[in-house]
Amino acid sequence: MKPSITKDAGRHFLTDRIREEVDWYNTPQSQGEAPPPVQKPVPEGSAIVRLPRQDEWAIPACDLADAIARRESHRRFAADPLSLDELAFLLWSTQGVRKYLHEAAVLRTVPSAGCRHPFETYLAVLQVAGLAAGIYHYLPLEHALAHEPTPDHLPARLAAAVRGQSFAAAAGVTFIWTAIPGRTEWRYGEASYKVIALDAGHVCQNLYLACEAIGCGTCAIAAYNQELADELVGVDGREEFVVYLAPVGRV
Repeated sequence: MKPSITKDAGRHFLTDRIREEVDWYNTPQSQGEAPPPVQKPVPEGSAIVRLPRQDEWAIPACDLADAIARRESHRRFAADPLSLDELAFLLWSTQGVRKYLHEAAVLRTVPSAGCRHPFETYLAVLQVAGLAAGIYHYLPLEHALAHEPTPDHLPARLAAAVRGQSFAAAAGVTFIWTAIPGRTEWRYGEASYKVIALDAGHVCQNLYLACEAIGCGTCAIAAYNQELADELVGVDGREEFVVYLAPVGRV
């Protein structure tokens, strides 16, 4: 019988290794290094799509208790597209900026250890009214989208990246979160691998609840092909890599 990796080496990754090896007095922050920027730079010449802001979108009021009670994963979606208002609301709910502190720290709509916010949000857009299908990168400081290079046969490439889970190819849009670990490592060193995982859960739960407000549903995906997912959004797989996906559609 094959032994479980969680009984020995696997658990050391989240317990003994951090307890024994983290040097809280030898992090980049403690050494006086400048923190990484809070937003990934946009390549020069990128096409930018402005998104509706809070005072512009038409989003119905939603009772929080009802949204929590109704929250569930959905893998079947209607053919109706999302509106640009709805997409803007979902992006604001998951990574929106509430307050700019300085070039290396912002307060967002989700918690993050040490205000480090290690994630970038990419979108595989298939059915959003007023938005061409393709890969987009969310710019939370500007509340806008940058159009990224998009591979041919996007639905098929997306389905392959999530190991054949075909409901992603039927969604209006799939949220693809990447991590830039250097942002969190600047303060937490080895402990970053724990808190980045925790932070990802905060982000996706906000997406679940926000979907309830607009008659949509989502299903978090952690079973994906790392190489194909990284290639889909054009990241290097080392300094930035995909950590979580969530297709969204009308239900």
